[in-house]
Amino acid sequence: MVTIVGTREQFVQPQTFLRATMQLKSPTRPKLSFCFTPQGDCDQYCALIPGLPEDLAKICLALVPRTHFPVMGGVSKRWMSFLESKELIAVRKEVQKLDECVYVLTADAQAKGSHWEVLGCQGQKNTPLPLMPGPTKAGFGVVVLDGKLIVIAGYAADHGKECVSDEVYQYDCFLNRWTALSKMNVARCDFACAEVNGVIYVAGGFGPSGDSLSSVEVYDPEQNKWTLIGGLRRPRWGCFGCSFEGKMYVMGGRSSFTIGNSRYIDVYDTNSHAWGEFRNGCVMVTAHAVLGEKLFCIEWKNQRSLAIFDPADNSWKKVPVPLTGSSSTRFSLGTHDGKLLLLSLEEEPGYQTLMYDPAAPTGSEWCTSKLRPSGRCLCSVTIKA
Repeated sequence: MVTIVGTREQFVQPQTFLRATMQLKSPTRPKLSFCFTPQGDCDQYCALIPGLPEDLAKICLALVPRTHFPVMGGVSKRWMSFLESKELIAVRKEVQKLDECVYVLTADAQAKGSHWEVLGCQGQKNTPLPLMPGPTKAGFGVVVLDGKLIVIAGYAADHGKECVSDEVYQYDCFLNRWTALSKMNVARCDFACAEVNGVIYVAGGFGPSGDSLSSVEVYDPEQNKWTLIGGLRRPRWGCFGCSFEGKMYVMGGRSSFTIGNSRYIDVYDTNSHAWGEFRNGCVMVTAHAVLGEKLFCIEWKNQRSLAIFDPADNSWKKVPVPLTGSSSTRFSLGTHDGKLLLLSLEEEPGYQTLMYDPAAPTGSEWCTSKLRPSGRCLCSVTIKA
């Protein structure tokens, strides 16, 4: 069971502000220097960097190492607005400064809780994230939207499924902070969710009264608003979601306790705003990840095989997983640098993270990675920002 440990305390904004001055040593090599001087908020219409065109000023800010962004947000409202925007990622991509990081929800020792951390690359240590607000959660959904980690709904693990949540929290990897987003229309847990064309779709799950849901809602980040849309053809819970070419796919799960796990795949077309279905899915999926244009799954009944779904022709193929460590090892799936990570769900000191490269020559697809959570991996997402 996936859980998050958080706190209800609100994060305090930095009280120290920065004043930036520009020193040009050459026409092509601008350099930012900072002096710590308290100042009032800059007017929202003032220039990002006085004396520089907006485009060049945005490039200058994007080139600063991202570890400085939390402090830079205190310089002015304009700087904070730019650092919070999805335009920052577009500028960083243009100047080839995007970083890819794997964020993992890791179980604490002696099962005392869990915490989010970013896995260290190139020999660096793992770095814990600030604690997420709110109570301990289970049955929640996780989505990456505009370079931010979104944790959706779930139920309070300390009180059981009678305490289903409608809360949504966002982690900004640039500003290293959590914020609360608009609440959902329907509180739910154990549902499917996915990002499609810049918005988040949530489908099915359990409701507050323990009933299986067919309702679907979509989150628009520009308006910070959830809107109910056409529902699933039948209630569905314990399912998961993914997206390909403007469509949301809902797989796995079941409609009731008396009906077995479903092999139907529900597909929502965002262009026609209609649901379709076909019967060719996996059942009882314990881990999944999207890599490129394919979906990778591990089924409960066979932890030593990858089930790979190709949405181009709705076909599946199986790839055996090599044996490392215990044969009973269960996995959580992640992605990094175009490769699939098999992160262990067990406490195995000698386990090395398996890595599958679908583009490698036949016979050399498997290797190991030094990326490893500090504890059992409960779930993971990859953010490129």
